[in-house]
Amino acid sequence: QVQLVDTGGGLVQAGGSLRLSCEVSGGRTFSSYAMGWFRQAPGKERQFVAAISWSGSMTYYGVFVKGRFTISRDNAKNTVYLQMNSLKPEDTAVYYCAADRTMVAVPRDAALYEYWGQGTQVTVSS
Repeated sequence: QVQLVDTGGGLVQAGGSLRLSCEVSGGRTFSSYAMGWFRQAPGKERQFVAAISWSGSMTYYGVFVKGRFTISRDNAKNTVYLQMNSLKPEDTAVYYCAADRTMVAVPRDAALYEYWGQGTQVTVSS
């Protein structure tokens, strides 16, 4: 049973920073999963934020990120991170981490991820 636990959300003022973490347990070796972060604001569709390859050598970002966020992973700790800087009120959403086990490509489509965390709320005040 693969379990993903998202943590690190909270309330921050515009311009501030947060670091989200997602620890993975169960299933295969963590380094065999591509990992992604998505977000969903009320009334909106789930949106791709960032993804990282199995070794961490390749990273991908949503167009809105514009250098503000950094995805990373520590395979020894079974954890993926999302460092978010220069946060804006429009970044307010529930953030979810996701894992893909196919080892074919690093997905940017939420439908291609098999496992999901429970989500962590990020609220950015103006």
